[in-house]
Amino acid sequence: MELPSKLVENAVNEMAQLPGIGKRTALRLVLHLLKQPLDQTEALADALATMRKDIQFCMTCHTISDEEMCAICSNASRDASIICVVEDVRDVMAIENTNMFKGVYHVLGGKISPIEGIGPSQLKITSLVEKVKGGSVSEIIFALSSTMEGDTTNFYIYKQLKDFTIKMSTIARGISVGDELEYADEITLGRSLLHRIPFETSIKQ
Repeated sequence: MELPSKLVENAVNEMAQLPGIGKRTALRLVLHLLKQPLDQTEALADALATMRKDIQFCMTCHTISDEEMCAICSNASRDASIICVVEDVRDVMAIENTNMFKGVYHVLGGKISPIEGIGPSQLKITSLVEKVKGGSVSEIIFALSSTMEGDTTNFYIYKQLKDFTIKMSTIARGISVGDELEYADEITLGRSLLHRIPFETSIKQ
């Protein structure tokens, strides 16, 4: 795709690196920005730069946050003894949208995937084990996507925690095998949480 301006071409190339954005969509977005008032484009650029520079990760659950501790972990009305283990912040948002979970979260930052070179040491598993060792956790809910990588990660964590006297459960398979959590509708996801099953049962099926 040849463009009449090197400046526009550079902007399109950068925009096209975003997931789901091809060169044609990137060009449309760039040309749209050119039509907007300069202060609007500057506000967008400033918001992105500020977000990237100032965003934090909750020191407790590892989700993104504006403060050292996120709003969920600092909410005294949440049940901190029930921890829902998820892959990333998109899963936290999906579950929160159901309004059916009143515990807290633990964001792993991914899932075990040897093909992609992601091992247990690259995930936030150690800090989860430390929480359980602290003695205040009564239940761990595995809410990773029902893929081979998700199941592998669940089982690895289960092995790390099986000697502790806590309940371990997994969301019910209302979520189709192979589906990512963020794409599940709110009713199905909410029911999967409410009808969760013991993890030991899930690995015997």
